[in-house]
Amino acid sequence: MDHSGHGTTMDLPPFTLGRGLAWSADGFFLVSCLLALALYGWGVFRLVRRGDKWPVGRTVAFVTGVLSVGLMMCTKLNDYGMVMFSVHMVQHMVISMVSPILILLGAPITLALRALPPAGRGRKGPRELLLMLLHSRYMRVVTHPVFTIPMFIASLYGLYFTPLFDFLMGSGAGHIAMMVHFLAVGLVFFWPIMGVDPGPHRPGYLMRMLELFAGMPFHAFFGIALMMASTPMVTTFGDPPASLGIEALSDQNAAGGIAWAFSEVPSVLVLLALLFQWYASDQRQAKREDRAADRDGNKELEAYNAYLASLNARGN
Repeated sequence: MDHSGHGTTMDLPPFTLGRGLAWSADGFFLVSCLLALALYGWGVFRLVRRGDKWPVGRTVAFVTGVLSVGLMMCTKLNDYGMVMFSVHMVQHMVISMVSPILILLGAPITLALRALPPAGRGRKGPRELLLMLLHSRYMRVVTHPVFTIPMFIASLYGLYFTPLFDFLMGSGAGHIAMMVHFLAVGLVFFWPIMGVDPGPHRPGYLMRMLELFAGMPFHAFFGIALMMASTPMVTTFGDPPASLGIEALSDQNAAGGIAWAFSEVPSVLVLLALLFQWYASDQRQAKREDRAADRDGNKELEAYNAYLASLNARGN
């Protein structure tokens, strides 16, 4: 099987981490990652040049997220992932759950809205089109939990346990489409939960946590199903090349363990981010109230004290 035109995957030697991390770029993802980094860098440069600040942490998060996609798709991990279920599952879990969280923490939509110049009165440029998309009915649907949670779950059960997975894995284009789908589903699922960028669906912090925990257990169940299976469940990985020196069922069990373990990773990352945002929001609210009190000279407190004084005088 030739994968993406950059090397055969049928005669790969036994997997080691060193071999997996060797350079083997997928052209589509290489160009996409470089373009994403370039556009983000352009946005940050525009803000800095005009004297605006952009948090360094957001830049680090976005770059790390994009590089994590590149790590999965532009190394030999991508080649081994075509013939080893366990390596493929690492790709899937990182691209669908780790990379989206890091990319969203980078607030790319907020950066675009701040960096893109207005088109002018009566005209529509990239900034105006982005705003139209954010406020569209389409975005309200695809970011609603009634859509995002079933889609997140269907990306596992509806793909791996149907012939669709084998069909997509049969060609380089199908494999790319699958990985793009994983990334897109992860971004749409975590976008309203993270709440960093503006969007049509902005629930409160408790509701975000509920949305998170509504989807994560299904990843754990999926992993357990793979580990408990007594026969290979995916045809693509049912007969691994002899050169790998692996057995299909044991590799499937390893893939299940990876899926089960990774179900905890995004939960921890997102919960930490939400708790930090919650704390920061409370701090901002407290500062706003302090500034309001300073502006009105603590009129509310004075009025309350006057009320108590009147009650005291009335009692006497």
